[in-house]
Amino acid sequence: MRINRLFGLIITFVLLLSIIGPIGVFAEDERTLKDESIYDLLVDRFFNEDTKNDEDVNTQDPYAFSGGDFAGIINRIDYINSMGFTMISIGPIFQTEMYDGSKVLDYEKLEPHFGTEEDLAKMIDAVHEKKISVMADFPLNGVSENHVWIRDGLFSGTPVSEGIIDWDAANPELQEALKSAVISFVEKTNLDGIRLTKIAKFDTPYINEVIAAIKDVKPDMYVITNEVTEADFDGSINQEKIDAIKQAYVSPDSDTSGLAIFENMNEKDLIQYDDLTGSRFTYDMMQLRMFPPTRWKLAVAALFTLPGTPVMTYGTEIAVNGEKAPESHPLSNFNTDMELYEYIGGLNSLRHDSEALRTGDFELLHDDHGFTVYKLSNDEETWIVALNNKTITANFEFPAELVGDKKKLRGVLDGDLVRESDDHKFRIVLEREIAEIYIVEEDKGFNTPYLIASILVYVLFLSFLYVVLKKGRKSKANDTE
Repeated sequence: MRINRLFGLIITFVLLLSIIGPIGVFAEDERTLKDESIYDLLVDRFFNEDTKNDEDVNTQDPYAFSGGDFAGIINRIDYINSMGFTMISIGPIFQTEMYDGSKVLDYEKLEPHFGTEEDLAKMIDAVHEKKISVMADFPLNGVSENHVWIRDGLFSGTPVSEGIIDWDAANPELQEALKSAVISFVEKTNLDGIRLTKIAKFDTPYINEVIAAIKDVKPDMYVITNEVTEADFDGSINQEKIDAIKQAYVSPDSDTSGLAIFENMNEKDLIQYDDLTGSRFTYDMMQLRMFPPTRWKLAVAALFTLPGTPVMTYGTEIAVNGEKAPESHPLSNFNTDMELYEYIGGLNSLRHDSEALRTGDFELLHDDHGFTVYKLSNDEETWIVALNNKTITANFEFPAELVGDKKKLRGVLDGDLVRESDDHKFRIVLEREIAEIYIVEEDKGFNTPYLIASILVYVLFLSFLYVVLKKGRKSKANDTE
């Protein structure tokens, strides 16, 4: 009896394995910036875990510190992990006059509201345990007029707005001091990346010096920027591509012809809809009286499948609104409708598990005033992404030779299945404002192993019920006697 039971379990295990495909996850030591997806947050506005550093915190004043800290990121790291992000960007964390770090006081000290150097180290270690990387900002300009270098008479600056100054970017001594401050910050922390911000007034040769100095200290560290630049960053924004996706998905029936620019692939491109310094993309939608959840589903489907490293601002998962700070920097709300949150997690998981989706060749197959279809492929996989941003049902057909013989398209978002027609074509039909991502698979017809496994599961379940009921009756009969 035991042998038969063991044999049955082995058969069940083998059959189940036959219907479960392998999951391809890139090795940690092969990870590069193009493999990442970045969740961009502000420490102060994320989560308040440690109340001991809450001096002068006022959650009712949008311009005041709200209490978020490094410990809060540890507390909520599973929230980020569940969305599938591989890196978090925590913004500027130096001692500052403003909750968002925009008025740096001292490059050698951390903001006390956020925590100590020990707290930062604990946070980084906790995030690393989840296999997530950590990046922070280093603003090269736009510091407080009360910065320690000004207070101590080392350097002067030019006022650019109330309480904010820009350094003399051409001053060699200032340049050297800044470079040393960057290196000191890199050496003191276990960060995986650094984002240099407010770099516009510094020339490209100097920025390249800073990048090279960082790489000398930590060769594997990502060095990116949120500005358009010709400097040798690992990643920087491509404003034309950002404008193209914003134009394409801010409203239905929009002009999507600009998406053709993504055929000019650049592995250093960072792709995002908004950032922490301007208005939220949701605000643009609301100005046009759009329904953000529907808009965002199409927008993030594009974000995670178009070529480039996706950067998503915190709160996007709940369609945070806001024209400018501090309205665009609300406290994180973890108790809201999670549909978009889960949708983002699914897209991120797809991208994480498929090298073709992250780095494959891109080919735009079709674009018709809002209905866009493109292919992502490498030697191992082929994907077809269809985004219908029209207010009507749309369709597109293409020859079977585009994906190969005896193939089928299996939709992974809504479960759509497209098979080759008798005239050797594939026809994709999508309802209005819907996205579908298809994996190209071998079409083997009837799935016998799946059917056998399904039947076996039912048989085993019914057998289990029969045994339980039989034992129950026997026990009841014994009790009666």
